[in-house]
Amino acid sequence: MLFVNADDWGRNKETTGRILACCRNGRVNGVSAMTFMKDSERAAELARENALDTGLHLNLTLELDGETAGAVLREHHRRVAAYLGARKANQVLFNPALKRSFDYLFQAQWDEFRRLYGRPPDRLDGHHHMHLCMNMLLPNRYPGGLRIRRNFTFRAGEKGFANRFYRRLVDSWLLSRFRCTDFFFSLSPIEAGRIREIMNLSEESSVELMVHPAMDDEYHFLLSDCPERMAEMKSDSRRRGPSESGRKPVAGRA
Repeated sequence: MLFVNADDWGRNKETTGRILACCRNGRVNGVSAMTFMKDSERAAELARENALDTGLHLNLTLELDGETAGAVLREHHRRVAAYLGARKANQVLFNPALKRSFDYLFQAQWDEFRRLYGRPPDRLDGHHHMHLCMNMLLPNRYPGGLRIRRNFTFRAGEKGFANRFYRRLVDSWLLSRFRCTDFFFSLSPIEAGRIREIMNLSEESSVELMVHPAMDDEYHFLLSDCPERMAEMKSDSRRRGPSESGRKPVAGRA
């Protein structure tokens, strides 16, 4: 299974419009919705009208610019965003001083999603993948059985040992409590061979492909005939038999 998911649904009208165009053209299977953003309310209506598979895109870093974001919520968000943006290492450290702010932000966005979509999320990921920061994982805030996005898939040796070891530990923990795909990639960098490998991998495994139609190159690729040509290449590859190259799937962006 190849699940193509568009991030940032509801961020603003242009982003929502581009994602919707991709959905209507059959190039995207699901969307990840942002709450408390400029287009969150309208995007929720469009999602219901178009029966879109919608999950929660937890936002701990991007300014909440929607009218429904109150002063208390904005202040908690400011503190968390400043901490996570100060240095990359803060993602893997637990900060007890910010526990209340992380709790508040998660619960507020969870409840707002439920208000907008009439149900709690059954799928969750995060803006800049901060749903996997230690302040979210260590307290075990997420409901068991939820579908949660895992770490990027990388080739052996593509990242340093410590980086790969940490990601492996996190993914093992996620798999013990939640539902995750077997592999996770981003659409970029857009390279024919790389995308063909990802599509071939999805023949026997569950693969999530993250896309950002707000980016011009990804939007134009998704609405071009390139994805159809990739599918044709994959079919041709199956008829010819397995590749003898022994190559493993390449990674998405870190």
